[in-house]
Amino acid sequence: MPRINEEIRAREIRVLSADNEQIGIMSSRDALVLAEEQQLDLVEISPNAKPPVCRIMNFGKYRYEQQKREKEAKKKQKVITLKEVKLRPHIEDHDFYVKMKNASKFLGEGNKVKVTIMFRGRELSHPELGLNVLTRFSDELKEQAVVEKAAKLEGRNMTMILAKKG
Repeated sequence: MPRINEEIRAREIRVLSADNEQIGIMSSRDALVLAEEQQLDLVEISPNAKPPVCRIMNFGKYRYEQQKREKEAKKKQKVITLKEVKLRPHIEDHDFYVKMKNASKFLGEGNKVKVTIMFRGRELSHPELGLNVLTRFSDELKEQAVVEKAAKLEGRNMTMILAKKG
């Protein structure tokens, strides 16, 4: 948040007019008087400059413009979310392809996909079955996705993260 009016502590400042014309270097008191005569605010634009640069402007309007710019920038950002697909070690072919189709759709939308194999009971004594399913899953999607985080056993689940290629 830029400093305005009385908050400006520098003794000497470089002053710009409302339409960006250079007025010159003067004391902050004189610049404040000049701003008040025009019913505007004195706003510190670059505090690190020697001397600090201040501009005479309508601060409310300036803040509004800045918020509008920030909102525009936020709109342009792409948020990548992590979607999860859960499988079992003994999954049937049809179910496997349904889950793969979902993962493919998520990747197409630009999201990352977390593929989880859930082990129940004694299935945990054969983690290679889960690893085979995950390997098959990544092989089926290799044109579309790249393995970002390799398969890893965490408790009763084995997880792998896929990200869109390119």
